[in-house]
Amino acid sequence: MIMEKHSERLNRMSFSQTFVMSNKVREMKANGLDVISLTLGEPDFDVPKNIKEAAFEAINNNFSHYSPVPGFLDLRQAICDKLKRDNNLDYLPSQICVSNGAKQAILNVLASVLNDGDEVILPAPYWVSYDEMVKMMGGTSVFVETSIETEFKITAEQLEKAITPKTKVLLYSSPCNPSGSVYTYEELEKIANVIARYPQITIISDEIYEFINYDGKHTSIAEFPQVYEQTAVINGMSKAFAMTGWRIGYSACPTWLAKGCEKIQGQMTSGANTMAQKASVTALKTDPSEYRYMIDEFKKRREIVYHLMKEIPGFKVNYPEAAFYFFPDISFYIGKTLNGTEIRDADDFAMFLLENAYVGSVGGVSFGNANCIRFSYAASEKELKDAMNRIKVCLEEAVIE
Repeated sequence: MIMEKHSERLNRMSFSQTFVMSNKVREMKANGLDVISLTLGEPDFDVPKNIKEAAFEAINNNFSHYSPVPGFLDLRQAICDKLKRDNNLDYLPSQICVSNGAKQAILNVLASVLNDGDEVILPAPYWVSYDEMVKMMGGTSVFVETSIETEFKITAEQLEKAITPKTKVLLYSSPCNPSGSVYTYEELEKIANVIARYPQITIISDEIYEFINYDGKHTSIAEFPQVYEQTAVINGMSKAFAMTGWRIGYSACPTWLAKGCEKIQGQMTSGANTMAQKASVTALKTDPSEYRYMIDEFKKRREIVYHLMKEIPGFKVNYPEAAFYFFPDISFYIGKTLNGTEIRDADDFAMFLLENAYVGSVGGVSFGNANCIRFSYAASEKELKDAMNRIKVCLEEAVIE
């Protein structure tokens, strides 16, 4: 008899469905199958030249030793300048903690404020890692449901109903992964007014898709003074600058929380990659218009996919304002059998499309919505057109029972 050695914490967690599906795509491609992957949320652009040159300069100047735990001072100052320039937020470098990606920035905050059994409110759909992060830190997730009819956004009234004496955190993203939805100034102000009545609650505002915003101004909930001292702003370099592999994220917090994040990170990983930090200074100091070409390309792809996806039978599609995802409602197929395959939820449907249309996507179960499915349009126009056509033909020809 083999003794179970895994911890209860590990057994409570799930593998990321995003990586489960992307690994399945890689296996099929390795077996010679022509699969189009729309699974990963990764810009398909190379890092801009000036950012790469800054990294080479850092190497040549021997920035290869430990950095301060919360990051180099010049990077933390550049982050403060960016937050003032783009968001009209006032922070000091001492309130910034530079981390190994935005994931670690979120975990630092959760670890700083959660006790075992504390509740974290997650508007659904949410990014796949949120619930697992809460589990990792001993918390309990409380899900607030939304739908495509409400643009996947919660109301202040829904939020208030979800608050209990155990509530310690509200964790959400705007722009949202997976829906591409964006909370307006007015919507966030109402949410801020609710949270301000509960000083024990910390807001974690994940704004990693801030710049990939096509139609409106980005609002950070930290702009509302009534919740500034309760808010951790999370951002990073991965999406706007195509620096996914460089692993630089950051949090901007009230001083009391920033010190907690530094303490946690000091025992976990210490400072982030030094060359990537120096390159990030250059990225943040550059006028955002220099990198606008990536957002313009994503916007063009959004139009292509939106019009093609509306033609797919059984798909209910909204018009995402930001990020590079579509999250169509495919509940028409739930409970049916396609070509002999039972479709119990969106994960089953995603696997059906992968095995029959050779298009990789991610089912919505791990995003908190079993009726929707996520497609990334961080792919070439040709791949996107081919993928939408494959799905349409596959479903038109499928035997539905």
